[in-house]
Amino acid sequence: MTRAISISRWRRLLQIRRVVARYRLRELLDPGKPARDPRPRGERLRLALEELGPVFIKFGQALSTRPDLVPPDIAAELAKLQDRVPPFPGAEARRIIEAELGRPVETLFAAFDDTPIASASVAQVHAARLHAGADGSPGMEVVVKVLRPGIERVIAADIELLHTLAALAQRFSPTARRLRPREVVAEYEKVILNELDLMREGANAALLRRNWLGSDLIYHPLVFWEYTRTRVLVMERIYGISIRELDRLRALGVDFEALSERGVEIFFKQTFRDNFFHADMHPGNIFVDASDPKHPRYLAVDFGIVGQLTPSDQRYLAENFYAFFNRDYRRVAELHVESEWVPAGTRVEEFEAAIRTVCEPIFQRPLKEISFGFFLLRLFQIARRFDYQVQPQLVLLQKTLLQIEGLGRQLNPELDLWKTAKPIMEDWMRRRIGAAATFERLRDQLPLLAEALPQALHRLARPSRDSQVTRAELQALREELRLAARRQRQAIIASGCGLGAGLVYLAGKGPLIAGAPLLSWGLAAAALGLLFSALRR
Repeated sequence: MTRAISISRWRRLLQIRRVVARYRLRELLDPGKPARDPRPRGERLRLALEELGPVFIKFGQALSTRPDLVPPDIAAELAKLQDRVPPFPGAEARRIIEAELGRPVETLFAAFDDTPIASASVAQVHAARLHAGADGSPGMEVVVKVLRPGIERVIAADIELLHTLAALAQRFSPTARRLRPREVVAEYEKVILNELDLMREGANAALLRRNWLGSDLIYHPLVFWEYTRTRVLVMERIYGISIRELDRLRALGVDFEALSERGVEIFFKQTFRDNFFHADMHPGNIFVDASDPKHPRYLAVDFGIVGQLTPSDQRYLAENFYAFFNRDYRRVAELHVESEWVPAGTRVEEFEAAIRTVCEPIFQRPLKEISFGFFLLRLFQIARRFDYQVQPQLVLLQKTLLQIEGLGRQLNPELDLWKTAKPIMEDWMRRRIGAAATFERLRDQLPLLAEALPQALHRLARPSRDSQVTRAELQALREELRLAARRQRQAIIASGCGLGAGLVYLAGKGPLIAGAPLLSWGLAAAALGLLFSALRR
C-alpha cells in the first residue's frame, strides 16, 4: 500500500512538472526573458491551474484578490477561476441529484436548467424552481449546487502529495520548526474536506443567516433541507450585481465608500462578535443589492469555508491590532510571548525594539494608507528573527483578511480599515474584560447552576460511598483538632499550677500564708498530672 501511494505521488509530481513546462510558467519568474508562448502570461497561469485541479485553483483564487501582490494582468485573468472553471455536463449533474435524493429531477423541481449559472473548482450551480405550494403559491426560485463527479478522489490525491512535501520540508528545511508545514497542511486538509460536505455548507449558511437576520448590511439565502444531501445543496436564489461589475455599480450611483466600509464591518463583526466568519470572500461569492444606492447591502453565497477562533486567539489577535494602532509595541511583544507565538525565553525589550524599528515608519503615512495585510507581513518578518511559530489556526483568518482588504481597496482606495475596525474591537474587549464581562459570564452560567443545584443537594442528602469516606476523614480531622486544643489548654493550666506552686512555696517561708507547703505540693502535683495527661493524649 505504501509503495502504491508513493508511486501515485511521484506520478502527480511529474504531471505538475509537465504542466509547468507546457505553459512555460518558468518564464513568469524571469520577466526579462522573451516569452516563447504567444498567449498572455496570465492566461497561461490560469489554464495551468485549471488543469492541475481544485487545490491549485483555490490558490489562484486567493491570488486574484491581491493585485498588490501580483501584476494587474495576472490578477484579472485569475479572477476567472472564481466561478468560470469549465463545467461538467448537465446530464451528469442530474444523475448525481437523482442518486442523492432518490427521485427524478422532474418530480423534484418544476424547472431545472441543465446549463450551470456558475462553475467552480469543487462544484457547479444550476438554476431551478420548486413546485407550486398546496395553496397555489408560485414555486420559489432556487439554486442547486452539485459536487463535481470524482472530486473527492482528486482532492485526496493532492492532499496526499501536500503531506509528502510537508514531511520532506519538515525533515530537511531549517525553517520547518518555525513554519510547521505538517500542521499547516493538516489545517488546510480539514478546510477543503469540509468543503466537500454540502450538508455542512448548508449548516454554515443557516448559522450565518441567523447571526445576520434582519441586518441591512448583508443577506444570506434560505436553505431547503428537504432537498439537501452531502453532494447536493438547494438554497434560495438571490438576485444582485456581482461585486466585480464596478462600472455597473458606479452607473447606478452606489456609494463605494459605504460599500467598502460595510464589508470591513461585516468581517470584523463576524470574527469578534460572532466568532464565525465567511472565509471564502473572493469576488465570485459576493453580490450587491443596489436598490438603495446610498446604503448598499451585500448578498453572500458559497459557505463551504468558514472559520472560528479559540477565545484566547480572539483576544490576542484583537489586542495585537489594538496595541499596534496605538503604537504600544511593548504590548505587541508581550502578547506574542504570552500566547507562545514566540519562545518563552524571548526578551520582551529586544522584541519591542525590533517591532518599533520596522513599524514606526509605517505610521508616517496616513492611516488610510496602512494595510492590515502589510502589517501582518511585516510583523511575521520581525517575529521570524525571534523564532516565531506559525499558527495554523490563524492562516484561514489571515487569508480572509487579505481578501477583504484587497476587495475594499479596489472599491475605495481611500479606505481606512482601522476607522471601521477599531470601535468593533473596543466594544468586543469591553465585553470580554472587566466587571461587566464577568457579570455577563455569570449570568450565562446561571441556568446551568440552577439545573445542577437540585442534583447537588440530592447528593448531599444521600451521599455516595466516596462522599461518606470523605466525611469520615473530615470528622477525624475535627476530632484531632479538638484534642490538640485540649492538650494546649491542659499544658497552659499545668504551667500555671507549676508557677503557682513555686510562688506559694516561697511565700510559705514567711508568715503570710499558713499551710503554704501543703498547698504548694498540691499545686505541683496538679501541674504534673495535667502535663502527663497532655503528653499522653
